[in-house]
Amino acid sequence: MPKGVGKVVAQNKKAYHDYFIEETYEAGIVLQGTEIKSIRAGKVNLKDAYARIQNGEAILFGMHVSPYEQGNIFNHDPLRTRKLLLHKREINKLLGETKEAGYALVPLKLYLKNGFCKVLIGLAKGKKNYDKRESLKQKEAKREIERAFRDRQKM
Repeated sequence: MPKGVGKVVAQNKKAYHDYFIEETYEAGIVLQGTEIKSIRAGKVNLKDAYARIQNGEAILFGMHVSPYEQGNIFNHDPLRTRKLLLHKREINKLLGETKEAGYALVPLKLYLKNGFCKVLIGLAKGKKNYDKRESLKQKEAKREIERAFRDRQKM
């Protein structure tokens, strides 16, 4: 199955607005206790999440996984840091890329693939305000073209 394909649980749409996505990587994620049950229920937020390479490991910060409702004392901290599972060569490549100015690791999607939770990480370069405005103009123009084409089809 190609990367990024599976039952999408959460998406970070803001990342596509704020960044140019250069490359994407599929990473597994280390979860504790009832976190997977909360994720399967869709109680996860990637909005303010980011990843970093520390001590040769990829770490995900700021991903909010709500505590599981039926859980008791075994519930987890919602904002704890989580380790990402990547190959060593991918980690080394990402470490070299993020040392360059302007590059960041941003989670784009959280999805279930073959029963496992996966995160699609994007190597991203920040957009300036004029780039964001240009992206919005292109999106609006595309929407107008599709709308006109659809109206033409109805006739």
